[in-house]
Amino acid sequence: MAAAVLRALDKLPLPNMAAILLVGTDEKQLEQLAEAMLKESKSFKIQIHLAPSLPLPSDTSHLRPRIDLIVFLFSLQSKKSFRSVEASLAHVDASFFLGKVCFLATGAGREDRCSVHMSTGEKLAFTYNSPLLFCNLESSGECAVTAQRLLRMLQVSAGFVPGVSTLSLTSMLKRTGSASWEEW
Repeated sequence: MAAAVLRALDKLPLPNMAAILLVGTDEKQLEQLAEAMLKESKSFKIQIHLAPSLPLPSDTSHLRPRIDLIVFLFSLQSKKSFRSVEASLAHVDASFFLGKVCFLATGAGREDRCSVHMSTGEKLAFTYNSPLLFCNLESSGECAVTAQRLLRMLQVSAGFVPGVSTLSLTSMLKRTGSASWEEW
């Protein structure tokens, strides 16, 4: 059975409920980020789903809720992690790249251990017209800040912020005036 491509608007939204999909090979970091998001105060209910990669199993697609935001987490210290994200992108419908995808890179603080250059992550984000956040999930403070940022993005992508679209949020997160990823 062929794996289904994730589509942004293939299901109806649930009232006051937003769903986020965290995709990455580091299960510990995914769980840590999910826990930090659950601890934060919010005005809406969230469903957090974790996956090591895409595609998601197709036999449960009828049980899967609408996904409002996909966060691809990769470590700059792991080529395998980055390649897994790249391979997963083929299973995401283009409509998600209209403000419903975010890349999250960890390990930037230790450049001596990086096997994936930061510009490679920037190029990936530029190619998919999606924001790239750098963070250190090992620091509880920085993990909490990252969780807050993702919750705000989720709130916008779920349509809970009147007058703010996901496209305007994406443009605000990007550096203004950049014509290409090389100028960042």
